[in-house]
Amino acid sequence: MGYEPRTYRRAVRATGLVTFEVSLKETDLQVSAIRDLRDEAAVLICEVRDGLEGYIGAHPRFAESYVPLDVEPDAAPVVRSMAEAARMTGVGPMAAVAGAVAEYVARGLADVSREVVVENGGDLYLMGTVTRTVALWAGDSPLSGTVGIEVAGDALPLAVCTSSGRIGPSASFGRAHTVTVIARDGALADAAATALGYLVRVPADIDVALAAARDIPGVLGAVVVLDEHIGAWGEVRLVPVTG
Repeated sequence: MGYEPRTYRRAVRATGLVTFEVSLKETDLQVSAIRDLRDEAAVLICEVRDGLEGYIGAHPRFAESYVPLDVEPDAAPVVRSMAEAARMTGVGPMAAVAGAVAEYVARGLADVSREVVVENGGDLYLMGTVTRTVALWAGDSPLSGTVGIEVAGDALPLAVCTSSGRIGPSASFGRAHTVTVIARDGALADAAATALGYLVRVPADIDVALAAARDIPGVLGAVVVLDEHIGAWGEVRLVPVTG
């Protein structure tokens, strides 16, 4: 599965916010805030990566495992968050990394910006009070870019994380164009999207994945796209996306 350029970022319209990008090593974020906070975001990325890289340096299996792992009580908060999300969903802890990093940076920036949206490879964390629409970008599915999830301002903060068996660099054993999960915890939403994505290979599996989503504590909703088929469960309001 080849890397999918993040062309979807060109379509981002975060009303009332300034949108910018900041990256360090494998971390490549698009951030929307009340002003350009790339310096502050860069500091937060360094912080969260230091904790994660330090742990992986001492425990290499953390970065390699496809199953949950126990971690020490004094591990960095991001490591503990990822490990807990993996335990709850039955996947490896790195399946939670993008969502965990997005949440860490969003919460850090919330100290200086009343509205924040952080996107990390299709995994978002939103904070503030403004209702926004998160478009579903689903590769060559005819539904790609035409359907979105309305995220109510009074429901924030929320994570909206997506896994794909067709697009992007992340490993997936399924064939869904996208599996998107809504949760308050970024690591959990990311790990759950990965776990549910493993279940989807044919259209009939959409209902299987949505049923599994109901059984993961903390998951508030899920959307699955496979070819021209779409299914949703939970606290999800699907809306049309127009140019």
